[in-house]
Amino acid sequence: MLRVGLTGSLGSGKSTVAAFLRELGAEVIEADELGRALMEPGQPVFAEILRVFGPEVAGPDGRLNRARLADLAFKGGRLQDLNAIIHPAVIAAQHDWMEEVFRRNPAAVAVVESALIFEVARDARIRGDLESGAAVWRRNFDRIIVLTAPDEIKIARYAARICPTSLGREAAEAEARLRLSHQIPDAEKAACADYVVENIVDISSLRIQVEGLWEKLQEESNRFLQNVSLE
Repeated sequence: MLRVGLTGSLGSGKSTVAAFLRELGAEVIEADELGRALMEPGQPVFAEILRVFGPEVAGPDGRLNRARLADLAFKGGRLQDLNAIIHPAVIAAQHDWMEEVFRRNPAAVAVVESALIFEVARDARIRGDLESGAAVWRRNFDRIIVLTAPDEIKIARYAARICPTSLGREAAEAEARLRLSHQIPDAEKAACADYVVENIVDISSLRIQVEGLWEKLQEESNRFLQNVSLE
């Protein structure tokens, strides 16, 4: 078995690489997908968000008004308040998922796709949660893959995804810059990674890089099964 963290800043191509790895045979889960599920009405995370941020973050349908919540977090300076609620719950859910994967298949390569693997630990330290699961989240992974690309490319990708037409593109680019300002620069992440994938050319080049990486991940998973040190 091998526990892999796949990370990179906004617009770096994590979803594309995660899809490639899934096609190649990896077990993959997206942190954003888990977070969205945990923020649904009836979940403890949902109730805690309303308690901390107030009932105004719920829309007329009773679900979270995500745009309003994002404004309070990113523009209102309350990102740490939101992260303190969401991150521990997402980490616990990821741990349970990985345990279930390895029960079914001890030889599996389990990949968690998350933009914030390094930021979760940083933010926990900022909050003083030095012994929490968030503070030591990096230790949950045997290998870390970091995707990199120039910020301008990432911003353009994000804006194009949010606004397929030119309408609202400038606002989307500003939003991307704001979110990137809260994320650790690529160079710092790459220095702490086991594998670095540059996503700056075309999809075919990216696919070739991922296929080569997949072979290495499978080899390492097999070494794990044979109780051979990965250090």
